[in-house]
Amino acid sequence: MQSTIVDVGKLIASIAILLSSIVLYYSFPQISIVIRALAIIFSLVVSSFIFLQTIRGKILWDFLQGSRVEIKKVIWPTKQETIQTTLTVFVFVLILGIFFWLLDFLLLFITTSIRS
Repeated sequence: MQSTIVDVGKLIASIAILLSSIVLYYSFPQISIVIRALAIIFSLVVSSFIFLQTIRGKILWDFLQGSRVEIKKVIWPTKQETIQTTLTVFVFVLILGIFFWLLDFLLLFITTSIRS
């Protein structure tokens, strides 16, 4: 699949709609923030719709659909497995923290006794 001039035009239109809504958001501070936020959301929806009509948008959509399929294949850990893994990590971090603290203390003791 190769981009055509129409796809480039759609991409430019999509970006232009989004950027113009952001510029208008800051250009009219006297208008209610709710209305300005809704205008940004609306322009985001419109620009996304236009983007999804391009070849790059279709490739992105296919990628997202494939990702959804792959996420469903994942075997998620149970609550008990998650708790056990978390506790194991905490215990090892604590043990290594104490080890490095003792090593630092020992090296400090050795270097100060050599200097004296």
